[in-house]
Amino acid sequence: MRLALTEAYMMTGTKGVIKKGTLLINDGLIEAIGANVKLPKDTEVWNVKGKVLIPGMIDAHTHLGLRQDGVGADQSDEDEIGDPVVPHIRALDAINPEDIAFRDALMSGVTSVGIMPGSYNVICGQPAAIKVIGGTVEQMLVRSPVGMKVSFGERPKSVYGGLKKSPMTRMGIAAILREALVRAHNYAANNKGPRDLRQEALIPVVKRQIPLRAHAHRSDDIMTAVRIAKEFKVDLVIEHGTDGYKVAAELSEAKVPVVHGPWLKVRGNLEQSGRNVEAPRILMESNILTAFSTDHPVIPIQNLRLLATTAVEQGVSPEAALKAITIHPAQIMGIHDRVGSLEKGKDADVVVLSGAPFEAGTKVEAVIVDGKASWKRKV
Repeated sequence: MRLALTEAYMMTGTKGVIKKGTLLINDGLIEAIGANVKLPKDTEVWNVKGKVLIPGMIDAHTHLGLRQDGVGADQSDEDEIGDPVVPHIRALDAINPEDIAFRDALMSGVTSVGIMPGSYNVICGQPAAIKVIGGTVEQMLVRSPVGMKVSFGERPKSVYGGLKKSPMTRMGIAAILREALVRAHNYAANNKGPRDLRQEALIPVVKRQIPLRAHAHRSDDIMTAVRIAKEFKVDLVIEHGTDGYKVAAELSEAKVPVVHGPWLKVRGNLEQSGRNVEAPRILMESNILTAFSTDHPVIPIQNLRLLATTAVEQGVSPEAALKAITIHPAQIMGIHDRVGSLEKGKDADVVVLSGAPFEAGTKVEAVIVDGKASWKRKV
């Protein structure tokens, strides 16, 4: 059965705005989109005149299913502490699909998320991109891994300093990461011995198949990440990037994307003391590929659109803000061939809004995931 949403105002994410058009869905995919779409006879029709359609929203940096909502910190599976280099651990192996926050994500129009290991190690493990509905992780999976999480600054310092072992300083963090990348290069070039899962996990990094996704708040930590990425000729994404606006020119020159946020919270430590409400606009005006993130559960996942709304209040255009919660996170995770925009051939992940996405009072009225009406607001 096909589904058509007609008389729709569509913000496509990549192809501008279609002011009065039709979105035709078939077999979980967008079959056609435009102003003059012919509908087969068996099509179910939703007339959405007066509504706004946007792509399913995406948050590239969360901990859904690892630090579960409502169950307490003792149930967290974010961090494997004891060895600062654990590239072989996978978020995929600890995600609980029954985390109630997946339902919160769906109801707010977030249809895909990147799920990250925590940041207590130097090399923290492999994030995964999944949809927010499904009974098993296999049913939800979009792609894994979508990078290699690494961490700079106070997180690994505080953990391993407390254990009286390296790394206790920022110098130690950088040295440990360099050593691991050297070992991975050597293993990739001369692998004649027994299998080593840690080294195997880093081969996609050194071959530039996935990026390092670097937890870094302070500008000096950000630049250390950039420096190491240049030394080893690997791809890099900055996660959080609180001080990224201070080194925006350098990030732009190095073509390093930023998954920025969250900022709807108090400045929790010294690393976040430089936070600037104008940072999203500065990053975007510097031609940096920028995505917004809740870092759920730091900020609950249902507030992703609110982050974009506050960016609009500080001068980011609505079109740019929409990209920061749709196509940009998809590009950063390498899943933009499937999600992130309303385009023919992509997964039919669609949000029906009552009005413009970043205006006060606009509500999510329905969410379609993989072509199925997965949630509707009760009248």
